[in-house]
Amino acid sequence: MSDLTKLTIAQARDGLKTRDFTSLELTEANIRAAEAATELNIYITETYDLALQQAKLADDRLADGSAADLTGIPLAIKDLFCTKGIKTTAGSHMLDEFIPTYESTVTANLFRDGAILLGKTNMDEFAMGSSNETSFFGPVINPWRVEKEGKNLVPGGSSGGSAAAVAARTALGAIGTDTGGSIRQPGSLTGTVGLKPSYGRCSRWGVIAFASSLDHPGPITRTVRDAAIMLSSMASYDEKDSTSVERKVPDYEAELTGDLKGMTIGVPREYRLEGMADEIEKLWSAGADWLRDAGATIKDISLPHTKYALPAYYIVAPAEASSNLARYDGVRYGLREMPQGGDLDAMYEATRAAGFGAETRRRLIIGTYVLSAGYYDAYYLKAQRVRQRIAEDFNSAFKDVDAILTPTAPNAAFPIGDKMDDPIAMYLNDIFTVPADMAGIPAISVPAGLDNQGLPLGLQIMGPAFEEGVVLKVAYALEKAAAFDAVPKEWWKA
Repeated sequence: MSDLTKLTIAQARDGLKTRDFTSLELTEANIRAAEAATELNIYITETYDLALQQAKLADDRLADGSAADLTGIPLAIKDLFCTKGIKTTAGSHMLDEFIPTYESTVTANLFRDGAILLGKTNMDEFAMGSSNETSFFGPVINPWRVEKEGKNLVPGGSSGGSAAAVAARTALGAIGTDTGGSIRQPGSLTGTVGLKPSYGRCSRWGVIAFASSLDHPGPITRTVRDAAIMLSSMASYDEKDSTSVERKVPDYEAELTGDLKGMTIGVPREYRLEGMADEIEKLWSAGADWLRDAGATIKDISLPHTKYALPAYYIVAPAEASSNLARYDGVRYGLREMPQGGDLDAMYEATRAAGFGAETRRRLIIGTYVLSAGYYDAYYLKAQRVRQRIAEDFNSAFKDVDAILTPTAPNAAFPIGDKMDDPIAMYLNDIFTVPADMAGIPAISVPAGLDNQGLPLGLQIMGPAFEEGVVLKVAYALEKAAAFDAVPKEWWKA
């Protein structure tokens, strides 16, 4: 039964419905795989007993014909999604004992459709990071490694635990959040598919906030088809989320035809960066050729404000984080540190000093600074104007093209610790992914090749707002042409 962990969601769905195996057998196989991969530090909280109970109920639904597409499918959930009665930490000491009394809308949708919860995955603290090294619970280790070096590599962040869970075959799929690339960049570094839907497509209610105008829940899977299946379940209009958009959720799986005839794909010249690795440039060119062979027309385009996206993001996101994380003061919930004889201010200081890690404190300081009197106009408002220009660039481009092709990340996975002392180098990991978050448009990373050390590299497809079907259609054609079938060598089982 060990081969059950190698199935895609689509394959498992079909096998469950034809009763080739049971959800209980599928879940038990994934639990065994997760137990064998503890060295990777993927899960903060395992929920194996609950998973087995859910699997038995799923088998009942499969038997009586009431099953949905995700009924009986074992998934991993990023520990940023509140799960009723199950510890939800956001990767932080501040919330390491927090147990929500409510369920996030996205996880409620998945459980409504019969998905199985294997556990809550490790992540950068409060989603602030690009390598999954800022977690209070220690770094996640990428299932991929360079054999001759044997160094532990980062899986990307902040949804690195979710991406590693899928890549290591310890879950059939996972969910994460993408604020500046935190689904797509880990997807690229772990050889998985990472989909960021449009802003407002998936509810943020019950997702612990980092930057409210930038946070996007989305799936991480092994295939584009699996991403389409998961998004169909995750997406919904939600009255509890004021930013949720009331639009019909299409049948995303039906969009996966592989035929791009009549479509035009844009290739933005601004994404060709000085010093970018030749292998990424070559893979990007190969991706354009693959889409051309699938029937698309390739067109050079310009997104002139791209170069301002990253610095603007690192003003807007920390500013919103400064506001959102002000609630962690030791008064209402979470950690409380009260110095002996101290007053209220002393409690605030002690709680935040003990509860937040170094990267979170750094971003909160930046965010508080740019919102302060005398700097709000100079930094925050100016960054918001730049953000509007970035969105206008995309709107203009999508008048001439149906989708846009770029690299996902400027590099493959790198050794743990290599960039922790250089925040700027770490922030540059998001240089290709941040613009889509700033504009709120859908984007997906598809594994497309290996670098010269045998590590995965991804290509990114971006599309117009609420055209996830177009993005998935192009991504599916790219996936078929790339024929990426490499997998990690499971060195952790040795």
